[in-house]
Amino acid sequence: MYEIAQKMRNKIVKKIISLPLIKYQEDLAYQTAVKNHIRDLPILPQDDLQLVENIRNKGVVITSLTELGIASKSDIITAAKDLIPQINPHQSLDKNQFVIHASSQQIIAYPEIFYWGLEQRLLNIVENYIGLPLSYNGVYFRRDIANNIEQGSRLWHIDKEDRKILKVIIYVNDINDHTGPFEYIPPDVTSEIAKTLKYTSGYISDQKMEQFLSPENYKSCTGSAGTVIFAATGSIFHRGKSPVTSDRFAIFYDYSSRRQKKRYYIPNSLPSQDLSILVQNLPSDKKQYIY
Repeated sequence: MYEIAQKMRNKIVKKIISLPLIKYQEDLAYQTAVKNHIRDLPILPQDDLQLVENIRNKGVVITSLTELGIASKSDIITAAKDLIPQINPHQSLDKNQFVIHASSQQIIAYPEIFYWGLEQRLLNIVENYIGLPLSYNGVYFRRDIANNIEQGSRLWHIDKEDRKILKVIIYVNDINDHTGPFEYIPPDVTSEIAKTLKYTSGYISDQKMEQFLSPENYKSCTGSAGTVIFAATGSIFHRGKSPVTSDRFAIFYDYSSRRQKKRYYIPNSLPSQDLSILVQNLPSDKKQYIY
């Protein structure tokens, strides 16, 4: 009930902010906040600066855990593969469901999956892209079922929770064109299509998108287990292509600005009581990204 009420509040606030005068004032306030935060942005080495620049220009950067080289105390791929047998579609899948998420209890049992999203170098990269104090909205470990259901995140959409959203995706199994790759449309083309459609939010079917762009021009992110995708999902049309030959296992890390999370309801991936268990022993400088 609380979540439904907060989502209704989001809609009301968005309508108010869309009014021309309010929107103008909000745009100025946002630009001022970004300008004021420039001096507080984490300093990045040249390779990471280039990574951020590529995200801005291309919308998506594909790398790997090995190439990225972000230090971690645990091997999250090993932990994720240990968890895979427990994400059982036969336990809760109904005829219209196409994805199963690891439960809060399962994430708590494998906390290294959650903690990887708080690796300082990763946070520094993401904050330089967002341009404002950062909010870590949690992690989703999802099993996308190989079926013919075309709805929700399998349809084209742009994330509208914030002006800039960054998702970091890790493939847990090998992904090819037939096993549900993340697909996107580059920022410049997205902008043209969104303008033509007068797009504000919601999902767009493949049939509708094909009126504007040939499927040959869709960008598909394939790769082996351990592939890492930085996706600026607030500025690109994207979707998870339906897997055909086998299920897709992937971990999604979700980031937005702290400024926007104070204004809107952007839920964390875990209920507050379970989140408290994971963060109780974190240092205060890491807690600030969550609370």
